[in-house]
Amino acid sequence: MGIYLTKEKTAEIFKTYGGSEKNTGSTEGQIALLTYRIQSLSEHLKVNHKDHSTRRSLLKMVGHRRSLLGYLAAKDVLKYRELIKELEIRDVLGKNK
Repeated sequence: MGIYLTKEKTAEIFKTYGGSEKNTGSTEGQIALLTYRIQSLSEHLKVNHKDHSTRRSLLKMVGHRRSLLGYLAAKDVLKYRELIKELEIRDVLGKNK
């Protein structure tokens, strides 16, 4: 199954996106952490395409991230747009690549 996160990597993600490594409840930090985990699981599934339990976990994470993004969009649209741009989550009709 995907890559396990070290405490250092988690702290780095929250420091970058959440404002502080102790601020693990920030919506932006949680979205960034889920994005990192989703990317690592996607790479795992490219090699192990029959790993259905990982695929299910990936889909649950994507749904959770979508829910957090919806909350952030409703709360602060500017932060939402900035975060999507930073994390390169959306690829609108192939314009980002």
